Amino acid sequence: VDQPRYDEGLLGAKLGIEDNNTTGRFMKQHFTLASAVVPLDGDVVAAFRDLVADGHMLFVADLPANELLAIADLPEAENALIFNVRAKEDSLRGEDCRANVLHVIPSYAMLADGLAQFLMWKRWDEWFLVIGAAEQDKLFADALRRSATRYNAEIVEERTYDAAPGARRSDTGHIQIQKQMPVFTQGVEYDVLVVSDVRDAFGQYLLYRTWLPRPVVGTQGLVPLAWHRSQEQWGATQMQNRFTKSAGRWMTERDYAAWAAVRSISEATTRTRETDEAAINAYIRSPDFGLGGFKGQKLTFREWDGQLRQPILLAESRTLVSVSPQEGFLHERSELDTLGVDRPESTCHM
Repeated sequence: VDQPRYDEGLLGAKLGIEDNNTTGRFMKQHFTLASAVVPLDGDVVAAFRDLVADGHMLFVADLPANELLAIADLPEAENALIFNVRAKEDSLRGEDCRANVLHVIPSYAMLADGLAQFLMWKRWDEWFLVIGAAEQDKLFADALRRSATRYNAEIVEERTYDAAPGARRSDTGHIQIQKQMPVFTQGVEYDVLVVSDVRDAFGQYLLYRTWLPRPVVGTQGLVPLAWHRSQEQWGATQMQNRFTKSAGRWMTERDYAAWAAVRSISEATTRTRETDEAAINAYIRSPDFGLGGFKGQKLTFREWDGQLRQPILLAESRTLVSVSPQEGFLHERSELDTLGVDRPESTCHM
């Protein structure tokens, strides 16, 4: 049903390079992208070392958490700057943080907080939490529990749904959807069904099929995202159109994060008029840095964990519903720091 997502992340980086060179012409700067696409069973570390050997020290890493840490911990990466555009694990911004990694993709905590703020604004404070069996499902569920505590919501019921592997097409229909899902969700009163099904194994089946007529949010239904194809505010339409024209498909979260990473480098070189990695790294981490990301305000990196501050979009399949932080959620430095792990909570020691 969904459009195939080929070259996810890579096409966003390529659009960033095009934008960089549009700006760079006035500064007599030129940007190039050297890409290494590693097969699922390939050696990411070897590919990284090859790029370092060719003189590259600025990296956009569209990798899962374990492989991101594998390259960040290499001796060759000590002076590199690595932008994480895929892995959302909170541990990467906490106890597993690395001084040479900046995180462009929002963390699970940021996504959960963005969703929770909207739910509390709606006064939907009693949650029924449904969790998948995958590890990523459990990590996002942890973030949702943290958000519930943070914003004084109550998880009135918590259940795990084990979507065993099977034939997705033949396993649907009356047995699984129309009979099983209502029974699975009955037995308790709640305001909203919150789903943690990152791998998209069963969550879509819950919409319109709960025992009580309640909205579904989380990884399905109303979803917190870094980017969505329905985003048109703050000049985003022109970027959506440019990406669709060049890529032949919609921009995804990973595409947007890769674009933002590449654009961050251009912002640093334009402002400092320097092109060496140390100057770029220092400026991006400084209070003077700010990225225009088509989200209504300047985006900056948190100095305590390397996470890009940014609004969280709340969208369903074809419509942008809201943008967090919500009105009334205040912070002493930046309202964007109401999303995710704040400085006093951080366990990152770089």
